[in-house]
Formats: sequence, structure tokens, C-alpha cells
Amino acid sequence: MAHYKQGPDPKREQFRRYLEKAGVVDSLTSVLVSLYEQQEKPNNALEFVKQQLGAVGKTSEDAEALQQEVINLRQKCARLAGENKELKAKLQRYESVPEDGGTAN
Repeated sequence: MAHYKQGPDPKREQFRRYLEKAGVVDSLTSVLVSLYEQQEKPNNALEFVKQQLGAVGKTSEDAEALQQEVINLRQKCARLAGENKELKAKLQRYESVPEDGGTAN
């Protein structure tokens, strides 16, 4: 059976576009360039690639977790600032009351 070279396979092209759109091609290229640029090549290139890709994946997860933590801390800070303001106002009211327990006129 002869295999004739025709145009690019539409399924392959669709899959290639899918990988490009998802950032897979860029991530793999970046990892391979990093491996190429290593002065001392690692003994296990596959493990190097896995570690680099793992770090890439964790970065976005870590960033999301950190962004959520920032949101939570900002909300807590705003809540505490409001509470602080209320407590200062109460303290000022108590400080303005004379020590003998009478009302100020």
C-alpha cells in the first residue's frame, strides 16, 4: 500500500492549533530552550523536563492561591480598620466623661 503525501491532515492541524492556543507549545519550547541553555546537562533530561513543567503548572496554582489570599487579607484589613475606627470613637466618648461619674454640662 503506497502512502501518498497529501496536504496537512486536518485533524493534526486542528490538534496543533489546540496545543498552541492552550499554551502547550510555548511551555514545551520554553522548557526545551532552558534544557539547551544548561551549562551542565542534567543526567536525566526527562526528569528535568518533568520538573520544569511541574514548576510551570504550580506557578499558576500558586498565583491563584496568592491572589485569593490577597483578597482575603484586604477584606480582613478593611474590616479591622472599621472596627478600629469604632473602638476609637467609643474610647473618645469614655474619655470625655468626667471621672466622678457625672455628666459634663
